[in-house]
Amino acid sequence: MASDWTEVTISVPTKDLETAEAIMQMAAPGGLYIEDYSDLEEEVPKIAHIDLIDEDLLARPRDRALIHIFLAESDNPAEAAVFIGERLAAAQIDYQLERETVSDADWADGWKRYFHPLKVSDRIVVRPTWEDYSPAPDEIVLSIDPGMAFGTGSHATTALCLRAIDRNLQPGDRVLDMGCGSGILLIAALLLGASEAAGVEIDATAARIAGENAILNGLGPDRVTIYNGNILADPLLADQLEGDYDLICANIVADVVIPMAPYFFRYAREGGLLIASGIIEERLDSVREALEAAGLRVRAID
Repeated sequence: MASDWTEVTISVPTKDLETAEAIMQMAAPGGLYIEDYSDLEEEVPKIAHIDLIDEDLLARPRDRALIHIFLAESDNPAEAAVFIGERLAAAQIDYQLERETVSDADWADGWKRYFHPLKVSDRIVVRPTWEDYSPAPDEIVLSIDPGMAFGTGSHATTALCLRAIDRNLQPGDRVLDMGCGSGILLIAALLLGASEAAGVEIDATAARIAGENAILNGLGPDRVTIYNGNILADPLLADQLEGDYDLICANIVADVVIPMAPYFFRYAREGGLLIASGIIEERLDSVREALEAAGLRVRAID
């Protein structure tokens, strides 16, 4: 049976988007998604099959962005909305806030209006399950149904991770994705030639969807393991992940990356690579300091 959720949507100037996103993250245990069309004209030429872009998007304002979060009744949506409004006001951000009750089905169907096949890197094309796509010879098609999980490839932080994986993954690599969401990063790594991948996701629904998306792409339990839990609070889970990983992905916020830094070092093989994204500029120095204190060396910042 579908359950009811509260969708909280804020509209903010695009110049304040990073700060507003950080505020919304604090009230969004299930993740968020952003509608930001400020650079649509610049990004369109980079996308394969330009005709697949919904014309309605071209009419969207360029100077404002929308941030959506979905809250269960147990998350106290009314209190969360007040908290968000207070924090945005304190940050002197011009905002409008709306609340609406939606069902699980409404959430899933909402993605389908704007999510079309998208080429996110030199080789990776992300295809929603409800769309057909004929790949070029050098393209790898990743089929995905995000459902209630974050991760379609269209969000900037996810796209950055996918491009970094495409550039850096070596055939046979072992991959760990911390906060795997829909599973898009670990699935992409496996389709590009990784030998096996593990994903850790704190949200049970997202963990289930990640496993389902792996199966959609022909990846079974011999190559994919999804863990539902929090390594910071569960020592047993932390021990289960022991192993030398060649590539670790963490498309999560700074407040999670920082305490996880020692675990990244613990799980990476000597010479392994960490790809971290989702970090706002204001937290960059703190993240860099935490990673270096844990024994990691920051090689590049994009």
